Amino acid sequence: MKPALRRLRGLMRKEFRQIGRDRSALAVAFILPAVLLLLFGYGVSLDARNVPLALVVERPDPLSASFTAQFFRSPYFRPQPMTSIQQAERALAAHQVAGIVWLRHDFSRRALSSGAAPVGVIVNGVDANSARLIESYVQQVWAGWLAGRARAQGPAAAVGLAIQPRVRFNPAVSSRNHLVPGLIAMIMTLTGALLTALVIAREWERGTLEALLVTPVRLREILLAKLLPYFLLGMGGMAVSVALAVFLFEVPLRGSLWVVAASSALFMLAALGMGLLISGVARNQFVAGQIAIITTFLPAFILSGFVFDIHSMPLAVQVITHLVAARYLVAILQTVFLAGDVWSVIVPNALALALMAAVFLGLARLSTRKRLD
Repeated sequence: MKPALRRLRGLMRKEFRQIGRDRSALAVAFILPAVLLLLFGYGVSLDARNVPLALVVERPDPLSASFTAQFFRSPYFRPQPMTSIQQAERALAAHQVAGIVWLRHDFSRRALSSGAAPVGVIVNGVDANSARLIESYVQQVWAGWLAGRARAQGPAAAVGLAIQPRVRFNPAVSSRNHLVPGLIAMIMTLTGALLTALVIAREWERGTLEALLVTPVRLREILLAKLLPYFLLGMGGMAVSVALAVFLFEVPLRGSLWVVAASSALFMLAALGMGLLISGVARNQFVAGQIAIITTFLPAFILSGFVFDIHSMPLAVQVITHLVAARYLVAILQTVFLAGDVWSVIVPNALALALMAAVFLGLARLSTRKRLD
């Protein structure tokens, strides 16, 4: 065996033994992904379900009762009948309800005479996203009630235009199907950048890296020995995350598993490069951790499209998002999971990840010197 390969094998054996003794590294790689997926999968939802809604009917009759019954059948609302609009507005101000549906005294008369009945909808606009969802759901209930009346009364009451919406790729309109694939990118960011930066900074603190630098081992062998074990650790965490997404949360995987693995591998190389670069700048665990969170995890969480739509951001911020590696992996994973192997999306984003991996690994190599200063 060549001396270089023998040295590399010895260094990697040391790294694997160190990882085996370091329970925190194993926890970040395997336990943290499961915890984050459980929290986001079950605890975080962008959908509005069981929304407390006040129903105010000034003059109850069979027609108004047929309309309000639609809210009791809807999974989106938890209706609370109230006797007056004043009572409903007090409940809205006290956050006891999130919206009000108000049927005025002439609701039935105008619905029967002109087909246009006065329905007041008041929502709590503190949370703008929830307000828009509630308004949309109320409109769906109204449209469904009108369609039901048209079917019941025959062709004479049929309207000239019927809208039949279809939702592609995520028919259930479930935020879980949108969030879980993006969360895999967040997990890999933590595993790659944060864990690598902390581990190497810890070696600087303990002096073990200094002892290694004075040996005949070459710098590229040291970097390879650091990269490969944590690359395998990160890919193991990715495999756990994908398995939980598919089998526990039942997120559809319509594309190829090898596309997920290949794109994740490219992203992991970029994340490891960021971690090595941070460790070359900060040789203290606390400082390395702070830099890693500020420069990798927070931009990935905010600017990757994981939660916030990139196209809704200002143009200047959209330009900045191209510097965030997680943006490209989130786009690939959400496409592969929900739409399949759409190569017009996969190829450009994969090339961007490959470029970022080369840049960060190159910068990490340039910033690392086999010197103690």
